[in-house]
Amino acid sequence: MKFRTSLILALVILILDFVTKRWVESELIYGQQVSLTSFFNLVLAFNAGAAFSFLSDESGWQRWLFSGISICASVLIIYLLKKHFLEKLFCVSLSLILGGALGNLWDRIALGYVVDFLDFHYGGYHWPAFNVADSAICVGALLLILESFKHKEK
Repeated sequence: MKFRTSLILALVILILDFVTKRWVESELIYGQQVSLTSFFNLVLAFNAGAAFSFLSDESGWQRWLFSGISICASVLIIYLLKKHFLEKLFCVSLSLILGGALGNLWDRIALGYVVDFLDFHYGGYHWPAFNVADSAICVGALLLILESFKHKEK
């Protein structure tokens, strides 16, 4: 996979994440839920922490910690994309993770929190709200796991 193609995929994720977050912010007020199905809502939520709101109740230092981690991870991913450009699944995985990391990094730096809006639920139990960036990171991580099994056979 060409390095440029990997960066374009990451950019597509970044733009899709940015546009959807700004759209939800323009349509909903904080905490508002719009029921779309019996198991899915749109909700405007702000997450100052990491996954599953980890450290979200802290005083604000976590914003810079998670931003630093995102920047370091992004630099490493770009290096790996350049080095392993022939490994297509590996590069697609990393591109998804890169786009997601940059999408959430944008929010952290610009807003101090990450905008979440996808709310899945069942029987009164809600999965923590998430966004396009989180989805891309999860799909990328799953693809990396699948890709790692491919190399075990060698």
